[in-house]
Amino acid sequence: LHEIMPGEAFQLGAFNVEFFRVCHSIPDAMGLIFRTPLGTVVHTGDFKMDHTPVNGIPTDFARLAQLSAEGVFLLLSDSTYVEVTGYTPSEMVVSDALDRIIGDAAGRVMVATFASLISRVQQVIDAASKHGRKVAVAGRSMVDNVAMATKMGYLTAPEGVMVSLDEMKKLPPEQVVLVTTGSQGEPTSALARIANGQHPDIKVQPGDTIVVSATPIPGNEVGVSRNIDNLVRQGAQVLHSRNALVHVHGHAAQEELKLMLSLTQPTYFVPVHGEYRHLWMHSQIARSMNVPDDQVFTMEDGDILEITKRGAQIVGRTSADYVYVDGLAVGVDRVVLRDRQHLSEDGVIVAIVAVDKQSGQPVGHPDVISRGFIEGDMLDELMERAGDVVVEALTASGESADRSDFSSRVHDALSRFLYDETHLRPLILPVRMEV
Repeated sequence: LHEIMPGEAFQLGAFNVEFFRVCHSIPDAMGLIFRTPLGTVVHTGDFKMDHTPVNGIPTDFARLAQLSAEGVFLLLSDSTYVEVTGYTPSEMVVSDALDRIIGDAAGRVMVATFASLISRVQQVIDAASKHGRKVAVAGRSMVDNVAMATKMGYLTAPEGVMVSLDEMKKLPPEQVVLVTTGSQGEPTSALARIANGQHPDIKVQPGDTIVVSATPIPGNEVGVSRNIDNLVRQGAQVLHSRNALVHVHGHAAQEELKLMLSLTQPTYFVPVHGEYRHLWMHSQIARSMNVPDDQVFTMEDGDILEITKRGAQIVGRTSADYVYVDGLAVGVDRVVLRDRQHLSEDGVIVAIVAVDKQSGQPVGHPDVISRGFIEGDMLDELMERAGDVVVEALTASGESADRSDFSSRVHDALSRFLYDETHLRPLILPVRMEV
């Protein structure tokens, strides 16, 4: 590990690299400056323009202005919240809201947020300390991050404010604030276990105020909504981004993105971070800021942009697909994924056939076993008939099925039969047992 301070440059091959500070929802968020043989490349990373951040360290406008004077050859800029007009509100807005909520609450207050959002935890600690409450932490990643941030000096708490869960249980509700994971509806998170009544140390009590201090990431809405419903059923008041100003996101809105373009005045522009619609919209903003149309590139994962002294163009693609982790294996075969999807859709049929070693003819009636296929009264009768279909497939031609065509005969015959009967296509596994 090499510790690098903002403004300190280091060499990576032909590139001279420097970090500069930006505001985001994690401590020490940085943008990158690459000095290349062709010119300066600026990558913003995730950023927003917060003039009153919780940690007191704003985006380094002075450094960006210096870069503009030197000339920025290429800008790669965060596009995640490009669809939001205006400016992203300051974290101070959330500080005021949390202060009011914790000060006015009659019972316990629980705040669920990202474990990496250390500044939000600091806001909770500040408000709790102001109103004479103790703060406990739940959720493994939150416990680990709070401990690490405290040790590194990113998080400060007055003496005696932080308590353990065991100590928290001995305090009256009006003296307790709990910070927890689970703002995105993660099924194994502390908040989800609290909502489901499965947490060993924390049970919802009537009069609890629960703050979900995050906006659901697309795809997580169902889990977040389920948790909120379960918490309300148990008597809690739940405040979230739809009914209270308890969260601001960590990404620049349109006017801040325009300010970044205006500060850097890039020759070439590539929007990054977000879905294709975000990249396209950010490209349109860049064009409106007088970046020439042929110098703006809306790229997808895997596109290769080549920039030379003569100009820039997308010259091809490289592999940029998902890398799946399955147990200890990294890079799961697509055939395996296809089979698992097939299994999840229509189930599996195993046809176990005993055949005579000498003649290759079936011995007795095949066992046809189903899992995840169909249930009910028709299953036994259908599996019996499926066994007859297997026998017929292996004997109809008058020729014995050897090992090479046994599987194909059984598979094809069962596949046709089961589709005709059920309009389902289960995964079929023929098993040959020689006797």
